[in-house]
Amino acid sequence: MLPLAERMRPRTLEQYIGQQHLVGKGAVLRQMIESGNLSSFILWGPPGVGKTTLAKIIANSLQRSFYTLSAVTGGVKEVREVIEKAKRATEGIFASQHNPILFIDEIHRFSKSQQDSLLGAVEEGTITLIGATTENPSFEVINPLLSRCQVYVLQPLTKDDLLQLLQRVLTEDEYVSSLHLDIEDTDALLRNSGGDARKLLNSIELIANNVASLKERPQIDDAYITRLLQQNPVAYDKDGEMHYDIISAFIKSIRGSDPDAAIYWLARMVAAGEDPKFIARRLVISASEDIGLANPNAMLVANACFDTLQKIGWPEGRIPLALATIYLATSQKSNSAYLAIDEALEKVKQTGNLPVPLHLRNAPTSLMKELGYGADYKYAHDYANHYVKQQYMPDQLQDTVFWHPQGSPQEQKMAEWMKHIRQTE
Repeated sequence: MLPLAERMRPRTLEQYIGQQHLVGKGAVLRQMIESGNLSSFILWGPPGVGKTTLAKIIANSLQRSFYTLSAVTGGVKEVREVIEKAKRATEGIFASQHNPILFIDEIHRFSKSQQDSLLGAVEEGTITLIGATTENPSFEVINPLLSRCQVYVLQPLTKDDLLQLLQRVLTEDEYVSSLHLDIEDTDALLRNSGGDARKLLNSIELIANNVASLKERPQIDDAYITRLLQQNPVAYDKDGEMHYDIISAFIKSIRGSDPDAAIYWLARMVAAGEDPKFIARRLVISASEDIGLANPNAMLVANACFDTLQKIGWPEGRIPLALATIYLATSQKSNSAYLAIDEALEKVKQTGNLPVPLHLRNAPTSLMKELGYGADYKYAHDYANHYVKQQYMPDQLQDTVFWHPQGSPQEQKMAEWMKHIRQTE
């Protein structure tokens, strides 16, 4: 018998649960299917949210040839073989008028040369590429390929999505429904699933098999489910929920200034074989988001750690990772830069493209000078403290403040300096 996750795999959009922002009425992927005009794209999201399933549904709905490659097992040779098959499928008397779909799971694991080998076929329309990744495509997919594909973000399944899936399993799967399971509590089940449909289905299958093996039917409540799932711990999966949970605990320990906890979570990732670059990238983000102006050197340390990893490799790379982790965890914290850019982005969204004041505009031509571009601009270095009062904001945003210095000595020093030079106006 097939695993429950495979038995319950949706075959149509009507059976598909979640991701309504992509497949709901009027949403972009549904429109692609309904119009038959399919362009290449990449599905980015955590495991178990329906990336592979969605790709298969699209291929079935459009009745297109569907080829699958895994970045774990496929190389440049395999890519070229599939492209040749796709070319043959679109040539000759019995050729299909539609381009075949090539689905690449874990496309973030493809090397640069493997990704390069796709460019021509995608550009020429020999294939329509659908990639799936759990990693940010901006970091893992080469720019030429990324520019040829749209990126669609899939979200973890919501509580309602998971409950809908649970109900469907209990009533539609032949084996599970025959057991007439009475699941009294769902909190533990949903918590363990973490928005991952596959984890939910695996847990239900575990419960079903356990119940079927017992002479007396147990009470299926949160306590029972918790005991059962703890007896069957899932090993760290670099593409699974624990991957996200542990990196979350790692970053939050740094943010909370707990170097011991941060080192512990770092050790968990190192021992599990986590990609060192993945950890290093998060350190750079933490340095800018959580430490920021309280200790600007944190960014230098995090970047140096990233560079050092590239030079010395593994396993010695664990040492600069540990150094950067402890340095960041013990640094004073400020998120003022993070808050400032978000506040400014919100203001841009509200006010649109406000004109640049004339005196700040570049004036490379005589016509621009005649129109007043750059006129009355004051060169700050010509004044005391290299500062002169002058309007730099658009007219509608004069006196708007985005950066609010926080309480660290470094930022207080910056704030005092700004106060000092402004007093000389």
